[in-house]
Amino acid sequence: MTRHGVTYESAEEYAERLKIFAENAAFVIEHNAKYALGEVSHWVGLNAFAATTKAEFKRMLGYDGARARGLTMTKTKHTEEYKAGWRYADVEVPDEIDWVELGAVTKVKNQGQCGSCWAFSTTGAVEGANQIKTGRLVSLSEQEMVSCSRENSGCNGGLMDYAFQWIIDNGGIDSERQYPYIALADECEEVKLRLHMATIDGFEDVPAGDEEALEKAVAMQPVSIAIEADHQSFQLYAGGVYDDAECGDEVDHGVLVVGFGIDHNITHTKHHKHFWKIKNSWGEKWGEDGYIRIARRVKAENGQCGITTAASFPTKN
Repeated sequence: MTRHGVTYESAEEYAERLKIFAENAAFVIEHNAKYALGEVSHWVGLNAFAATTKAEFKRMLGYDGARARGLTMTKTKHTEEYKAGWRYADVEVPDEIDWVELGAVTKVKNQGQCGSCWAFSTTGAVEGANQIKTGRLVSLSEQEMVSCSRENSGCNGGLMDYAFQWIIDNGGIDSERQYPYIALADECEEVKLRLHMATIDGFEDVPAGDEEALEKAVAMQPVSIAIEADHQSFQLYAGGVYDDAECGDEVDHGVLVVGFGIDHNITHTKHHKHFWKIKNSWGEKWGEDGYIRIARRVKAENGQCGITTAASFPTKN
């Protein structure tokens, strides 16, 4: 409670939260014992979500997967014709890349108790594209999209593709400094819609179910993705290469791939050395300073946690 600035209004609420905390603490001890024995390749810890129920945690996961499955583009990007003609089809994949080190990623942000992950994934991708093309890294406004993007549902979820299209239709997006985040779907400040600190010209989807295609895209710029995150091991992730066999491809959380590489410290043959580096929007105290590394080049058709299911990126001429 002290570490994360949490208070409870009654003894009953305190007792209930303590019970949840104890259950999560037991999971941490059990899981980390497996890590110590080399049975798993990531560890967990008692973070800001340690007294949060699974239902509460799931409400923060704001990627609207049901809506995404109905999109024409989502269906199209599975075809061989699409895979052959997309923008980065001929890119050679390097062994590793880190857009954080290359200066195209802003600091880790915190969406709070609002299912606005889609907005943070979107701004991260646009911030990266803007920096790569102009040399200027500007932190952009999630709140403007949460309040003003009617195609999405504010704190109740949304899609990165819809958000990219909103930025295009609006002629740009404001900065975080001028339109700060409040973690509420507040009334749109329409006068600020004319303040454009970054622009994009379009967006493109990465061929679905293809990790090599995603590697090609990430080699060129940070990429928005959706993953399945509604697992206790993800909620309490503290470090290592995340490789949970129970994590499927029912994607429910929007994040940003900012690189990939190889962890040469992993020596156990059954663990994945290859990883994706992903920027989350739960603050710097979660995971590895706000980031998670998840297994790359896995056998699952849609990658670890469905990482190749709905990847997309903005284009800027």
